[in-house]
Amino acid sequence: MKHAEGNPDELKKKFWKSLADSPFLFLELKNRTETAVPMSPQLDKDANSSIWFFTHTKSDFAALGPATATFQSKGHDIYARFDGNLVRETSQERFDQFWNNFVEAWYDGGKDDPDILFLRMDLGTAEIWDGDLGLLNTAKMALGMYVEDEAEERHVKEAAL
Repeated sequence: MKHAEGNPDELKKKFWKSLADSPFLFLELKNRTETAVPMSPQLDKDANSSIWFFTHTKSDFAALGPATATFQSKGHDIYARFDGNLVRETSQERFDQFWNNFVEAWYDGGKDDPDILFLRMDLGTAEIWDGDLGLLNTAKMALGMYVEDEAEERHVKEAAL
């Protein structure tokens, strides 16, 4: 979208909205690509430095530590890769905030299932790309014309989300 061009804050807002609208991403432990699986992050609009996940105590993520997530929005207009650190979330208030029927469907014992592992990913660095290159750039690509400069204008490297 034109409004995000060259504006990191607008692109970050677009990222968070896209993640909320299509809440699936790939999560993996850092340098362990075999752990990559689709996950449903739990988002709090007032907490833009963390996201939460429900998983099982026997999952690879029980190892905790550095992790990387990759994301593609429903409309393919936002792409992101971000790093963070997985820690066990101990807040019962957060647990209750995010618990719902979709989460419960994964656990035989409901909220009291002993295999539930509730994680928080404290976010670090991120790269976000705006996939909306527009009709002119799409036509240029189809003709094999150079578009890297235009694409680079729609890419933001952030120290933190």
